Amino acid sequence: MIAKTRRIRERIGAFTIAPMSLEDIPGVMEIENQSFPIPWIESSFRYELLENPYASLFVGRSRASPPVVTFACVWIVDQEMKINNIAVHPRVRSQGVGTRLLRFLLDYASSQGCREVTLEVRPSNDAALALYRKAGFIPVGRRKQYYTDTHEDAIVMWRRIEPRTAG
Repeated sequence: MIAKTRRIRERIGAFTIAPMSLEDIPGVMEIENQSFPIPWIESSFRYELLENPYASLFVGRSRASPPVVTFACVWIVDQEMKINNIAVHPRVRSQGVGTRLLRFLLDYASSQGCREVTLEVRPSNDAALALYRKAGFIPVGRRKQYYTDTHEDAIVMWRRIEPRTAG
């Protein structure tokens, strides 16, 4: 396991996951624009970051290029985390970056007292479906014609977690 982790770090460089700042938005927009057919616009990230009391945004920062390798926007309402937006820079995909960010998000949800995590994903996004299934998410429903660009349905996925309280 240690050797595998070392190889990943050698390929992408070490990265840290931290709360997103305004300075991260250009790097986030680069990933967003390369990852989604209808990307969020910059003002959406600014709103989530500065005004939405339910939102928490995180980035994975690297000393190498690209400096922002991954990001996520989640909402926590009551005891549920909803993953709204998560993506990995195309240059570092399939190197464990998404897995590491998702583990971080699940741990964060637990630390916030959440009992469940939900998300929507395109049925055509095989890589994301595999990542979520591997992390213990199960499909629990469909949202018909959810994606406006293709009218593709969304698969609603859910995972139970154990809340962890500070103490």
